[in-house]
Amino acid sequence: MTKKEFLYRRQALLSKMAPSSGALFFAAPVIMRNKDNAYPYRQNSDFWYFTGLNEPEAALLLIKITTYQDYSVLFNRRPTLQTKTWLGPCLGQDAAPSQLAVDYSFPWDTISNNICYFLNGLRIIYHAQGQDKVSDTIVSSILHKLQNGLLQHCSSPSIVADWRPWVHELRLIKSKAEQGLLREAGHISALGHQRAIACLVPDMYEYQLEGEMQYEFNKNGARFTSYNTIIGSGTNACILHYNNNTKKIKSGELVLMDAGCELQGYAGDITRTIPVNGIFSVPQRAIYSIVLDAINLGLALYTPGTTIFQVTKKVTYMITKRLMQLNILHGNLETLIEENAVHQFFMHKLSHWLGLDVHDVGSYGQNYDRVLEPGMVLTVEPGIYIAPDASVPKEYLGIGIRIEDTILITKDGNENLTILAEKNITKIETLMMNKKKS
Repeated sequence: MTKKEFLYRRQALLSKMAPSSGALFFAAPVIMRNKDNAYPYRQNSDFWYFTGLNEPEAALLLIKITTYQDYSVLFNRRPTLQTKTWLGPCLGQDAAPSQLAVDYSFPWDTISNNICYFLNGLRIIYHAQGQDKVSDTIVSSILHKLQNGLLQHCSSPSIVADWRPWVHELRLIKSKAEQGLLREAGHISALGHQRAIACLVPDMYEYQLEGEMQYEFNKNGARFTSYNTIIGSGTNACILHYNNNTKKIKSGELVLMDAGCELQGYAGDITRTIPVNGIFSVPQRAIYSIVLDAINLGLALYTPGTTIFQVTKKVTYMITKRLMQLNILHGNLETLIEENAVHQFFMHKLSHWLGLDVHDVGSYGQNYDRVLEPGMVLTVEPGIYIAPDASVPKEYLGIGIRIEDTILITKDGNENLTILAEKNITKIETLMMNKKKS
């Protein structure tokens, strides 16, 4: 990601801002895991979007004086001997203008005073209130100083507005550089799933399979996952956000693997469901075939001009009809559709945006009716989850299956960014049988 990319994003936002205004973006705070031990640092996605700086204790201020006059100010960590010794090197103030293409850089510990002089005389301050307590406290303190005359000859912005509607719309349409990173994140994530197929054996633990996937992500340059990995074997596959990953995986079960890597902040997202012993049983194959046909239908239907609602409607219709054929749903097809009877077995959305966040920002429109455009990236993830106590033929009880790919909407249709991860029944079984022979 080049400086030109970040400058383009800032200019896109500045073009929407009113004259005599400033927009403030804050880095994510450090989150403590226990006592004096912090979680691995993950930058705030909006701050990262405009800076590419992966350090805490930082803020970016974009100021628009007039239509043709604007500038940027960064507050970031001071490079002291103590921080260098304990935390390692940081960007500092001298390097920031050239490396991040900002006009000014000041130490973070001066923000409460120095930022007042930049906000003085502005009419509007754009700030994401409620995003985190630290930034809200800083902004509140600054405005208090300006409004109460604690600084001589300074006046306060009279309006506090939210930049999120603009910024999240900008983030929804991915640039070529972003598409490249998402493509690579999808590829590395798929390699992790392929490794899982190669490594899976009965009686290993779910967390061991998780470790194999994490190893593949790391080996290919992605240190972190983009969300908590789900390895759900047996009935655990029916728990949508299961991530304890502590159960021993048994022969005869299916294992649902929902895992993606994060690459330079951008998320991969894939789900595959495979038979532990290498062969789908007849009931497993029946349910899996429905989900496989559902994702293939979604992949065929998603094009520019369609909506998530339209595609979901057709996919849901197909799933409902097929579940009736298995005597899992009963009644009149149109009535079942109208009553959304399938919801007890397919209870989540078919798709969500993907980008810097695994459930990325951007409006879906009313009832997911936003028209899709080239540059949007989203998942396609049908699933069927039949609880162990459901009122269905007993051979289907406890079967949970989800298949998920990530796609980029193109001018002609879509590009499957996770196609490398196998989902065809015959090919999965062949891969697992060949593994046993080798």
